[in-house]
Amino acid sequence: MIPFSILDLSTVSEGQSVADSLTQTRNLAVEAESLGYQRYWLAEHHGMKGIASSATSVILANIGAATQTIRLGAGGVMLPNHAPLVIAEQFGTLAELYGDRIDLGLGRAPGTDMNTAQALRRALDVSVDQYPQDIQELQRYLSDAEQSVIAVPGQGTHVPLWLLGSSLYSAELAAHFGLPYSFASHFAPDHLQQALQIYKETFRASDALAKPYAMAGVMVVLADTQVEADYLFTSVQQKFVQMRTGGNSRFPAPVDSMDGRWTQADKQMVDHVLRYALVGTKDSIKDQLARFIATTNIDELIISIPVFDTDARSHSMNLMAQLRDSM
Repeated sequence: MIPFSILDLSTVSEGQSVADSLTQTRNLAVEAESLGYQRYWLAEHHGMKGIASSATSVILANIGAATQTIRLGAGGVMLPNHAPLVIAEQFGTLAELYGDRIDLGLGRAPGTDMNTAQALRRALDVSVDQYPQDIQELQRYLSDAEQSVIAVPGQGTHVPLWLLGSSLYSAELAAHFGLPYSFASHFAPDHLQQALQIYKETFRASDALAKPYAMAGVMVVLADTQVEADYLFTSVQQKFVQMRTGGNSRFPAPVDSMDGRWTQADKQMVDHVLRYALVGTKDSIKDQLARFIATTNIDELIISIPVFDTDARSHSMNLMAQLRDSM
């Protein structure tokens, strides 16, 4: 079976504090390591009351101190929000602290609304064309190259870069630079197959990677019964409806029914966006999981577990590891 990894947002559920969320992230990463997951990644978001992973490298430092072997990284850092030198220093520091188990996934979206992006001092007039140059600049800072500006820490750490995305552009760019690629099919399913095909067919070998390496994401909500899994899944369904209407709140508790909580248009949107979600028991989703891996021909699967209760989230992660080991 291909490796399975975990993508976390340090979800802040209703009734929780941010401190609670960060502690749970650390504890879940320790558990993921014990269960044999390949990586534990955090995604950069800003200004969202239900997500505490804005200072991604700081959280990774906290997790690194509690783990020994699992790879840790960003899934991803939104590079247009930052000067490449700053990111090189942050992840170079992580590499010096925790050795060769740090990944740096990169995205080009702001990870927030435009007002918050401006408050981040992001240059809002930067075009898509600047993103490739920023990647190359970051690569130089992490290399052994001597140059007028150096990243300390960072220089010589060779932190592996990944490109992340949900578009054909990101696939083309990852192939062009010869970097591993992760597609965000857990919330943006359109273009999955086409992007993976473009990436593999146009991949150019690089010093970083001899052949293409592709990962794709799925949301997973597993429980002991289908009824329980469907119940837990209503949390993320509510959240996507809130996002559609511009709401900004903490991650909602599950409800017995979505009836009256969404319109038909809302339901169609959520069903479409979450079409690859695996919701059920180990037995009920096994064939669906196998088809997804076989159809995409991915090298690795990254899993998001949008579950309100920490114990239920942990149980879902355990069940997924058991399913992986049985296939």
